[in-house]
Amino acid sequence: MKRCAVFLLTILLVLSLAAGCSSGQQPAQQGETKDSSKKDSMVYNVAAEPQSVDPAFCSEIPGDQIIYNNFEALVRHDENNVIEPAIAEKWDVSDDGLVWTFKIRDNAKWYDGKPVTAGDFVYSWRRTLDPEVAADYSYNLFYVKNAEEFYNNKAKWEDVGIKALDDKTLEVTLKAPTSYILQIFARHELVPVRQDMVEKDPEGWAMHPETYMGEGPFQMTKWVHSDSIEFEKNPNYWDAKNVKLNKLTFTEIVDENTALASFESGQVDYVDNPPAPQLARLKDEGLLTTLPTIGTYYLSFNVNKKPLDDPKVREALSLAIDRKAIVENVTKGGQIPAGAFVPYGLPDVDTKQDFRKLGGDFYDPSKADVEKAKQLLADAGYPDGKGFPKLNYTFNSSETHKQIGEALQQMWKQNLGIDVELKQEEWNVFINTRRQGDYDIARDGYISDYIDPLGMLDLLHTDNANNNSHWSNAEYDGYVETARSESDPAVRMEAMHKADELIMKQYPVAPLYFYTENVVVRPGLKGCIASPLQFNFFRYAYWE
Repeated sequence: MKRCAVFLLTILLVLSLAAGCSSGQQPAQQGETKDSSKKDSMVYNVAAEPQSVDPAFCSEIPGDQIIYNNFEALVRHDENNVIEPAIAEKWDVSDDGLVWTFKIRDNAKWYDGKPVTAGDFVYSWRRTLDPEVAADYSYNLFYVKNAEEFYNNKAKWEDVGIKALDDKTLEVTLKAPTSYILQIFARHELVPVRQDMVEKDPEGWAMHPETYMGEGPFQMTKWVHSDSIEFEKNPNYWDAKNVKLNKLTFTEIVDENTALASFESGQVDYVDNPPAPQLARLKDEGLLTTLPTIGTYYLSFNVNKKPLDDPKVREALSLAIDRKAIVENVTKGGQIPAGAFVPYGLPDVDTKQDFRKLGGDFYDPSKADVEKAKQLLADAGYPDGKGFPKLNYTFNSSETHKQIGEALQQMWKQNLGIDVELKQEEWNVFINTRRQGDYDIARDGYISDYIDPLGMLDLLHTDNANNNSHWSNAEYDGYVETARSESDPAVRMEAMHKADELIMKQYPVAPLYFYTENVVVRPGLKGCIASPLQFNFFRYAYWE
């Protein structure tokens, strides 16, 4: 972790909004004085209605934002994206790196004042591992001894390396030393949940503030679905004295132009990803902050549908795309055309080296390779696109996603002679469409789960619930499983480079660009923490 911290501090130090959440004076809002020091609330636009805010089922960014501000895990990311104590005030590690013993803070309490115990973590982690629950990220606990065996009904719970030694001591035994395990322990699926609240309504407890009991800096108090979510400061939070905001509101404004208009009218204080045509103006006005983000915007091909079951077709569709034109003419936010799936910002064996830089590009991301794309399509039996069926390109509601879809539609028509129909869906409908494979080509995107290449590569493993292409490749799965279990850094990194290369031989996905995050923040709002993993923490936000 020390080596990882050095990498983060030297390569990713600029990622914190604590130093860049803008400065200046907050304009007076309706019903407020001009003295911004008296302002104790803020409004953040989370955009889409979360599909789920249950830590076991959340698999998308909007839900993450709610969970990370309502709950807290054993450890958390600080303003420099380095892991620090959270609900656990300290921990010890055995000499062989297998046994981790966490001391739960004596003053860690739930919103209603009930103490947080090691047993709360045991209950929550067991729930995440329960195959009948079918949590999306259960595999992130497979680093624990016998956890995967328990999930597959091959071991008893008593054999799993998760034990409450007493109310304040949690012991976790790994099956192999894992250098980035604290990043796993910080993730949303490993926060504790209250057993009594979950068991009142196992399916719907997370939909209602009265049962969505948290132990983080804020507590959900009201949810008007498809409109807004309100939080208030948790007076029993272990670090409540440093939480300055008394109220936090998340709006659910999907349309980018409407969200920006709400910001400019003073109704919203913090907006992610404003409309691309407005970026230059916002930058000139000093309202825009651009943050590197460790993630990739890509297309998922439904590999179980003809003609997309043919890798030649998938590669042809990918190579026919002019990625540079998309980032320069559509997104305009400093995104980097992607020449591979795994983005920049993740360490290699030598943590001073970048995995993507060492791996290089697998095609020229600065232009379309039309000649090769046409040849591949001809080799697949569709010369000049003749006989190629009309496909659908499905994306969620967003002006930028729509414009990207239109650009892709034009490129495929011009470069390959094929027709693609655009299909736009509301976010929660789209999530289900994509997961169920009810599409031909779908917009997709993923932010790394943690600061390691496996945080991206694990996504395309056969058993991953977020593998929307439904691609299955035994050789690829073997590389990922080696990277999960191998303790030798050189061996696991070699396996990940091979996995990275195999993606670009089979093309289950077509990477378009590596993300950056553009945000507009009201002058005077300080102390927000923006992780390159696209988590926003408002626990120490305040008005200057």
